Amino acid sequence: MSTATTPKGSVRMIDLPQVHDPRGDLTFVEGGNHLPFDIARVYYLYNVPVDSERGGHAHRDLEQVVFALSGSFRMKIDDGNTKSEYWLRDPRKGLYISRMVWREMDAFSQGAVCMVLASHRYDEADYFRDYESFLTHARA
Repeated sequence: MSTATTPKGSVRMIDLPQVHDPRGDLTFVEGGNHLPFDIARVYYLYNVPVDSERGGHAHRDLEQVVFALSGSFRMKIDDGNTKSEYWLRDPRKGLYISRMVWREMDAFSQGAVCMVLASHRYDEADYFRDYESFLTHARA
């Protein structure tokens, strides 16, 4: 599936394959196969204080899948019409967030590690950092 066919405002859980082994489990991800986009950037958050909030923005074009590789945290999602929450705590399950979705993250557990797979390289012009401006564009 290409980014052009992904509806704006869509959010869903993505389950990745798991290979069981007595020495430990292995999970892998392939852009364009397990994800609805090719991976252009990977970044991760760690050493996040448990009372911190992250996110607080939306993207015009970028799509992401967010994983809790270790520990847990909450994703608060808003597509301009509907608000929802997801708790991420399983490293095999990622939250797909399409373009034009406001996201906030909080309630990080001690030692949580969040990994994000993104469809585009960093571009500040792609961000909505003002919630009211986001709402105006999302509802248009």
